[in-house]
Amino acid sequence: MLEVKDLFLYYGKAEVLHNVSLIVNEGEIVSILGSNGTGKTALLRSISGLLKPREGIISFLGQRIDMLPPHEIVRRGIAHCPERKKLFPEMTVSENLELGAYLRKDVDGIRKDLRETLELFPLLQERKSQEAQTLSGGEQQMLTLARALMSKPKLLMMDEPSLGLAPIMREKLMDSIREISRRGITILIVEQDVCLALDLCDRAYVFQEGTVSMEGSRDELAGNPRIKEAYFGIT
Repeated sequence: MLEVKDLFLYYGKAEVLHNVSLIVNEGEIVSILGSNGTGKTALLRSISGLLKPREGIISFLGQRIDMLPPHEIVRRGIAHCPERKKLFPEMTVSENLELGAYLRKDVDGIRKDLRETLELFPLLQERKSQEAQTLSGGEQQMLTLARALMSKPKLLMMDEPSLGLAPIMREKLMDSIREISRRGITILIVEQDVCLALDLCDRAYVFQEGTVSMEGSRDELAGNPRIKEAYFGIT
C-alpha cells in the first residue's frame, strides 16, 4: 500500500532522514520505533506532504505522492494524527469531527461514519457538545483519532498516540486502534512505548540517527538487545 524509497530530508543544512526505505502492506499495523530525535515524526510529516524530501520517492497505492500538497494526499486516503493532538480547542467535539470530513461530499456516508465513530468512542458521544479544550488528555487523543477516521482513510498514521496518557486511558486507546485495524484500515504508528508498539504491530522498523537500523516482525524484534541500543544508547 505504501512504499518509501531512498528518502533524504533536510531541515536547512541539517540532514534529518538519510536513505530511508520501508513498506506498509494493506491490512498491516506497522510500528516505527526509536528514541527522540531520530526522524520518526519527520517521516510521517513527509508522507503526509507537510515536509518535502530532497531526494527519494513516496508511493501510495502504486502512485507517487511526494510532490502532492497535503490536502490531495488526504483525498487519496491517508490520514495523519499528529503528536500532541492538534485539535481546534474552542470548537465542540461534533465540530472537530465534522472538520475531519471536510473534503468529503458523500453526506449519507459521513452520517454513517460519524455514527460508527461515536460507537467506537462512546466517551465522545457523551461529550459531543463540549469544547475540545475541556476534555481530558485521553479524551482529546480519542477525538484526534476519531477526527482522522472521519476522512475515511485507507491508511491511518499516528504519532505518539499514548504520550502522556494514564495507563487505563492508554489501554482503552490501544483497544480502539486494534478495532480500527479489524475494520480494515491499515495503520502506521510512531510510538514511544516499545513494549506497547510491539504488542500492537505486525512488523516494525527501528530508527537510529535518521535512518532504518533494524526491521522485522514483532517476534523477531521483541527482546532483541539492539532495541536497547536504539532507544537508550546502551549495549
